[in-house]
Amino acid sequence: MAKRDYYEVLGVSRSASKDEIKKAYRRLAMKHHPDRNKDDKVAEQKFKEAKEAYESLSDADKRATYDRFGHEGLRGAAGGAGGFSAEGFGDVFGDVFGDIFGGGRRGRSQVFRGADLGYELRLDLEQAVSGDAVTIEVPTQVTCGECDGKGTAKGSEPVKCTTCGGAGQVRMQQGFFSIQQTCPSCKGAGTIISNPCKNCHGRGRVAKTRKLSVKVPAGVDDGDRIRLSGEGEAGRNGGPSGDLYVEIRVNPHKIFERDSADLSCEVPISVATATLGGSVELPTLDGNVSLKIPAGTQSGKVFRLRNKGVTTVRDHRTGDLFARVAVETPINLTDEQKELLRQFDQLVIRGGEQHSPRAGGWLDTVKRFFERIS
Repeated sequence: MAKRDYYEVLGVSRSASKDEIKKAYRRLAMKHHPDRNKDDKVAEQKFKEAKEAYESLSDADKRATYDRFGHEGLRGAAGGAGGFSAEGFGDVFGDVFGDIFGGGRRGRSQVFRGADLGYELRLDLEQAVSGDAVTIEVPTQVTCGECDGKGTAKGSEPVKCTTCGGAGQVRMQQGFFSIQQTCPSCKGAGTIISNPCKNCHGRGRVAKTRKLSVKVPAGVDDGDRIRLSGEGEAGRNGGPSGDLYVEIRVNPHKIFERDSADLSCEVPISVATATLGGSVELPTLDGNVSLKIPAGTQSGKVFRLRNKGVTTVRDHRTGDLFARVAVETPINLTDEQKELLRQFDQLVIRGGEQHSPRAGGWLDTVKRFFERIS
């Protein structure tokens, strides 16, 4: 029976990279492995076929020959594909799966990167807009100063692990299927601490609250994160430190609400100002400005003040300030004030829609509504 095309066997294109070929073989080898498919001749044949294809295409010279001459070009070549043996399988399987089970047959002491940390930094709106340098205190794990992270007492050194012989890994054999895993005794370090440091109790790290200065860029907003590289927890066995992520939380402001680069606020005005017009002092983050109120301004009217907002870290253009006026109803009036207000109200009512166009229109709408349903 004619052999299937190796690329077809692995399910990859002829331009597939070496990594893509390896991944494809790993998937097929796991699926059709004899240990998973007892007495399944079809699975065994597919496993052999995938192994043969991988052995040919993972070798640059063999792949070039195959691409040019096909199966005939590889026939009889030294070390050519086609045979199946437990020993040969161990070589190719160790190459493909070594990255999962600890790097093949070569054990090494494992190092561990320190954990990343998170910190919530609360800022006032003014700090977030203009930027600031803030000192924070972060509880973390740092390298022990007594033993320099070794975990051993002064004058002593770690001893070779007797379980793995210092390799940091142990081999497990199941038939011809052999894998390596991290040594359970030394956790991959290859050594055991027999005389631990009294300061860190052999851990190589100690708890400490560190003071750090965080430079907050101008324009940060709620939810933005600042990454401080290497300021997380210290690594183990010489591993690098993790990172610290500072998440910005902007406190609510007494006057303004922020939407990206725009600000908004509510401005109370008197009935007289809304009716006759005038001006009010309006605060901004750069100082007060005068806001002109036209005569007859209704409550809820929004005024836009261009370029009186803020900038952001992603866009240095200045946003706008939106001021919504709220006509304030007088309270705690005296009897004289109440009487004058009643007289004024009667004068306004006599004028009808000339003074109250919205009220007149609303009354007409209500009247038509009741006429329709009656």
